[in-house]
Amino acid sequence: MSSGYFGNEQNNLHHKIRSQGLLGAGWRPLSRQFDWSFFWHLVNNDSWELAQKTLDIASDIADTLGRHNYNLFANVLGLFSDNMRYEMDEFWGYITPDPPAPNHHEGEVMTVDTPVTKLATRDSIPIEYVLNRLEEVTLFKVLNLLGNPTLITQNYAERQFYYPTNRFVNWERLDVLGTVYVYWSNYQVWLQIDSHGKGRRRYSLIANNIRSLVNKATYNVAVMLSGYQSRVGQVYSQFVIRQFPADIQSFTDTVQQAILDENRLAVLVHGEPGTGKTAWTQAVAKEVLVPLGYVIFILDHDAVENFVPPSYLERIAIIINEADNLAQDRASEIAQQSNKTEHILSLLDGTLYQSVVEEGGIKVQQKLVVLMTCNTTERLDPAMLRKGRVDLTYKFTHRFV
Repeated sequence: MSSGYFGNEQNNLHHKIRSQGLLGAGWRPLSRQFDWSFFWHLVNNDSWELAQKTLDIASDIADTLGRHNYNLFANVLGLFSDNMRYEMDEFWGYITPDPPAPNHHEGEVMTVDTPVTKLATRDSIPIEYVLNRLEEVTLFKVLNLLGNPTLITQNYAERQFYYPTNRFVNWERLDVLGTVYVYWSNYQVWLQIDSHGKGRRRYSLIANNIRSLVNKATYNVAVMLSGYQSRVGQVYSQFVIRQFPADIQSFTDTVQQAILDENRLAVLVHGEPGTGKTAWTQAVAKEVLVPLGYVIFILDHDAVENFVPPSYLERIAIIINEADNLAQDRASEIAQQSNKTEHILSLLDGTLYQSVVEEGGIKVQQKLVVLMTCNTTERLDPAMLRKGRVDLTYKFTHRFV
């Protein structure tokens, strides 16, 4: 019995210390405001419970003031005891509306666990790590776009706290002991932050239209998935399209129009080494795809096997160089030793992106552009060039580089 008592006392002391830590970190106790409309809602819909709780608190006050063993002054002080304050706070919490909180059942939710940890060896490409890192980068870019929030609250030790938004600096410096709710009234966007201990947090962004925010946040973002240097960064191009020969510029105009017209497009350019194929894909990415809101993924051959386009991105462009070493003719002995050809054929097939219909009968609106280069088409699997997989092809002949 005594051990349980001391255990509770120790827990209460721990809560008080942590609460004082919140106060020291800039948090302030949140005072619940009386709202007549909410009170009348209780009167009309929960009158019996309201009457019962009102009688209970009135009885507690009368018992405290009517104690015969203490003088009147001591009884008045009893109204400010911890037990009495708890009872009053509970009653006040009942007759006042709760602070606003997000509704996870309304709108879209984007969840990110931070910090992203890298669990990979030299022999494997950390695709999951890079894609998680991209999601983390995207989330914080969205938060930067939103700016300072309207409201920041959290509950701890049965108390509610708020953080003055004018004192907000960044998310890393915001103390999170339990669950924090953040709201931007101008955008009607919520953010829920859950502490998982040891510096780990889960950020859940809740909005009616997350994709529009993501589209703005991922402008000019490029992701390289390679065993040598996987990274999240920006699009870079050494050359501009107007530096290419006239015939390639004309072909680029055709590609640009097809990108505007189609939800899925695959382009294959081929030619001898040094004819500017890779440089052309970079220029198209920089001058055509980025302005249209596409996120660029540059994949090496191992990355193609395990790549799944992130569902929260509306426009995705994939660049694959030396595709003739990837989608080799399956009749050859080398191609039979791996399943890379099947992977790239599946990537090009519309079945991955356009044949799945959501429960509501709405087709996924994700747009996909694939740009591929190769030295020769002779080693490609015939199915690769079948109609419906590669939409546009062009041979580069001018010695560009």
